[in-house]
Amino acid sequence: MLSAQEKQLAQKVTTCIRLIAAEGVEQAKSGHPGLPLGAADLAYVLWQRHLRFNPADPTWINRDRFVLSAGHGSMLLYTLLHLYGYDLPVEELKRFRQWESRTPGHPEHGLTPGVETSTGPLGAGISTAVGMAIASEMARARLAANGHSPIDCTVYVLAGDGDMMEGVSGEACSLAGHLRLSNLIVLYDDNHITIEGDTSLAFSENVGMRYEAYGWKVLRVDGHDYDAVDDALTQARAADRPTLIICRTTIAKGACTKEGSHHAHGAPLGAQEIAAMKQKFGFAADTCFCATEEVRAHTRRRVQENQAYYAEWRRSFDAYLAAHPAARQVWDEMQHPRAVDPAEVLAGVPFDKPIATRAASGAVLQYLAKRIPALVGGSADLAPSNNTNLKDAGDFSAENRTGRNLHFGVREHAMGHIVNGMALSGVCLPFGATFFVFSDYLRPAVRLSALMRLHVVWIFTHDTIFVGEDGPTHQPVEHLWALRAIPDLNVIRPADATETAVAWSMATSTTDRPTALILTRQNLPVLDRKLYAPAEQAARGGYVISEARDPRNIQYLIIATGSEVHLALAVQKELQAEGSSVRVVSMPCLEVFQRQEAAYQDAVLPPSAVNRISIEAGTTTGWYRYIGREGLAIGIDRFGASAPAEVLAEKFGLTPTAVIAAIKRHFTR
Repeated sequence: MLSAQEKQLAQKVTTCIRLIAAEGVEQAKSGHPGLPLGAADLAYVLWQRHLRFNPADPTWINRDRFVLSAGHGSMLLYTLLHLYGYDLPVEELKRFRQWESRTPGHPEHGLTPGVETSTGPLGAGISTAVGMAIASEMARARLAANGHSPIDCTVYVLAGDGDMMEGVSGEACSLAGHLRLSNLIVLYDDNHITIEGDTSLAFSENVGMRYEAYGWKVLRVDGHDYDAVDDALTQARAADRPTLIICRTTIAKGACTKEGSHHAHGAPLGAQEIAAMKQKFGFAADTCFCATEEVRAHTRRRVQENQAYYAEWRRSFDAYLAAHPAARQVWDEMQHPRAVDPAEVLAGVPFDKPIATRAASGAVLQYLAKRIPALVGGSADLAPSNNTNLKDAGDFSAENRTGRNLHFGVREHAMGHIVNGMALSGVCLPFGATFFVFSDYLRPAVRLSALMRLHVVWIFTHDTIFVGEDGPTHQPVEHLWALRAIPDLNVIRPADATETAVAWSMATSTTDRPTALILTRQNLPVLDRKLYAPAEQAARGGYVISEARDPRNIQYLIIATGSEVHLALAVQKELQAEGSSVRVVSMPCLEVFQRQEAAYQDAVLPPSAVNRISIEAGTTTGWYRYIGREGLAIGIDRFGASAPAEVLAEKFGLTPTAVIAAIKRHFTR
């Protein structure tokens, strides 16, 4: 329990947190002051008495993680980072929500030291934290020797009512309970307020009972009682499963007239309210973003305690690795996943008969898993179809923390955020897989992986209407361009097994952004690279796979991706037999191609080649960038249908005969 003196200091620190957070929102004239004021007490207890961190080394691998899942309350996090010694000076607090500040409206990973993940979309933070906890448990188990491991960090989350309402948090926390992730502790800021008013307007469930059903330990405390929060955190750290601490709080605690009001949720308190708060707490009216020297000395002591622990941990960790060479090797492999170049993959996984690119991907994945121990992941209950189960690698479970195969269950959205959290942990290269049509379910997580530029591999199989009889609900049509619309995401749709091998090489070597692999269900011929350009050229995003009979006089230039490359080559063969000069370009990754130098792009798509055709079994939305206004985009600008794949090809005009007829009609108008 805190002594009387400690409680007096606690009140002084939490008062400063409240005033600084409120002033930041007021100066920006926008933001959410209610949560920082309401959660200041419980956040203080966590940071001052439990959280292990080192502001001088924000990426310390054994640090405890603090995830502000209720990211709208970002001024709470920024104030804590400032008071506890991170490189976030008061000038940045004063620039809250301003251009190029390190204090944006919602926390952004990679921008602000100490921010563990980008939060804002409610439910994303707590779900990402589940992935962090999984990865930490993996690292702990894989580095263990003689029953001891140097990794013992905890993931703490501050979540709000909105997080509890969002369905994705339920998906993720259900899995966390199943896996008994005892290193995951969630502080639920239960203030009963959302933007519209009291949560009773739309939310009356018993959250604690729900989490107990998930298999969590559930504790209930007064979120403004330092001793109660402290005791709950101590109990949670000793638990054998994840813990939800329901902290009953009052939104905007300390405000003079708006305490407890939903009007404090998403709008500044106002100058008069700030002035009244300063008077109430004994601060001069002209003080601004002020933390007293007594407060700073108190938080500084906590930093010093943590840094002493850090120094001792570093010493013991180095000694541990020196004494256990096998653990050192595992550690190096986990922290620095090896990139495998295309030539090695192509040589290591030969293909000599028709094969679906999902199956080719599975074969490559087995090869890479033996060479990249950091490669871990799984599917949303679709591993047999996605071909993602790593042989002899074991299943990660409550009983086995060393397994590299994850079973996410039918939880695509949660899978996405969990994979992001694993990548953020810094100890693995994770992948997540499902059918391509269900990329809609995890698109928010894919977007965040791109926003944070995470080294993640997304595997999407069953890539077009050629899924066949399952019908339009399972046939992706608009999804390729939907993913391509996400900045900083490489979307790769390989044409055959060899391009698939190159795609995986690209995914392992591209560390500054995620990669999405778009793979077929149906078998495709393996292209004879004696007749066509080497598959390694696919690493440039687009390449001339089959040259025109007269490269100086290209009558038709056909651009295709995936399975439609084979259709394009068949069309080329027939048109050239008729005397036309036709170039075929395989364009597996538009994003990589766009980053090539202009000279290369012009060499592949010469400006002089004006009769351009794109072929892709999906919507034609973005192809006009490459084929021009006068080009011919062959695709499917409607939903699919339930029928055998070959029937669909005929009905949707994706046969050589139909494509040739369309080309002649279009360019002889």
